[in-house]
Amino acid sequence: MLAAAVAAVLPGCDRGTGGGGFKAIDITGADYAQVLDLPDTEGRRRTLADFKGKVTVIFFGYTQCPDVCPTTMAELAQVKKLLGADGVRVQGIFVTVDPERDTPEVLRAYVASFGPDFVALRGDADETKATAKQFKVFYAKSPGKTEGSYTMDHTAGSYVFDARGRVRLFTRYGVGAEALAADLRKLLGEAG
Repeated sequence: MLAAAVAAVLPGCDRGTGGGGFKAIDITGADYAQVLDLPDTEGRRRTLADFKGKVTVIFFGYTQCPDVCPTTMAELAQVKKLLGADGVRVQGIFVTVDPERDTPEVLRAYVASFGPDFVALRGDADETKATAKQFKVFYAKSPGKTEGSYTMDHTAGSYVFDARGRVRLFTRYGVGAEALAADLRKLLGEAG
């Protein structure tokens, strides 16, 4: 739909694929995607520092997304399984770009359907806008077919952080679980 085209080019981050032997786009040293500070579904503020020690995958989306979001989250759940025992060292984080509809209760149920350790974050409209800007994530409301309905166009890709909390990769939608698992396996190996 929508987001696949938007994600095809992420401003300032496409240095080519395969850098550093990764299948995803290597953005090590990027000066964006450095700050994450949003409440989780229990109202606790969460930052990147909370996830140090794990390889962290952050995806921006919304729960009513018909295709990209559930596919991405299911793929990450599959990656965790492919990694076997190391899967517990991978943290999936879903950041909503639709706080209007994605209440804490809705988000809690949504991420739980992909795994018990997935985390959902939800800011207010201003926090969402600031966080998306920090990550160079595009999102916009798109009117639906009926009065008052809408979908959200958004960047369709994930950010991957190493165990030290440094942004390392941008992985585009649809790369497949095997490719992502290979990249995460490399990052987990760096963590020792």
